[in-house]
Amino acid sequence: MLVVMHKSATPEQLESVLRTIESIGLKAHPLPGSTRTAIGVTGNLQSIQPDQIGGLPGVMELIRVTKPYKLAGREFHEVDTIVTVGDSKTGAGYFSVTAGPCSVENEPLMMKTAEFLRSLGVTLMRAGAFKPRTSPYAFQGLGREGLKILERCRAKTGVKIVTEVMETDEVEAVGDSADIVQIGTRNMQNYALLRRVGKLRKPILLKRGMASTLEEWLMAAEYILAGGNSEVILCERGVRTFNDHSRNTLDLSVVPPLKALSHLPVVIDPSHGTGKRAHVPPMTLASLACGAHGALLEIHPDPDKAMSDGLQTIDFPTFEKLMGQLRELAKPLGVTIC
Repeated sequence: MLVVMHKSATPEQLESVLRTIESIGLKAHPLPGSTRTAIGVTGNLQSIQPDQIGGLPGVMELIRVTKPYKLAGREFHEVDTIVTVGDSKTGAGYFSVTAGPCSVENEPLMMKTAEFLRSLGVTLMRAGAFKPRTSPYAFQGLGREGLKILERCRAKTGVKIVTEVMETDEVEAVGDSADIVQIGTRNMQNYALLRRVGKLRKPILLKRGMASTLEEWLMAAEYILAGGNSEVILCERGVRTFNDHSRNTLDLSVVPPLKALSHLPVVIDPSHGTGKRAHVPPMTLASLACGAHGALLEIHPDPDKAMSDGLQTIDFPTFEKLMGQLRELAKPLGVTIC
């Protein structure tokens, strides 16, 4: 439900409405606007009488929100959300680039990557300290030592860190080290983990489940938003279909309807989305063209020697060329690459 206040409503009246909403077991989400304030109301509304809220001084009208995702939808929050991390912005008018190895392999590699990214003006570096792998025998990452390596890279180069959390027990450690905390595709519907990261006050990168619908994806984001964390970035990373020409099917067609339904920014992961390094540059450019707000790329100085996902990882020269192409394409689109 959306409570729309009168333009002339006083701060005292607004505070009274907020207190009333909370007192009857609901949660209030103030949404200040340019001309008036609205209040999003979440919780079990079935037993609530409209007059309990609608009759309060300063309230103009109550609007029922039809979508199941309240906080993630535009009915509650019409204005686009822009997530700012350091010099990077992800959202309307911006296209953020995040790049780095699939996993934290060692400190020299990560430092070399961080310095390379900064030389190109890229300020977000991705790498997994904890790695979910299909095989229990595959490289699983360096864990907390990997987090320390990422921290040292940030301290020396200023690059901001994007890394994944896999378990609720690791949320605090990852949250202390990362600038953006990633929820991977396998954990998109891990509701305990979503609730836990909802308590963080750092941006959350939420990857789409490999077989999830648009609504399921937004409902997963709703868990984080309902926890009080308003900075959620959605990441399309490919869904599983019957095709045999790529690792997954990168669903760029989800971007326009997602932007119509939600105010949250959406970025694309063409590395996991295709699984083949030759397809990564063209699909990254297509991501910008279709209206996405950023790209998450796997890069490595020697992809053939990468400890994980080398087949979908591009080398440094290819990435440098791609950055030039993105900046050229962004000009007629009126988008800032950052």
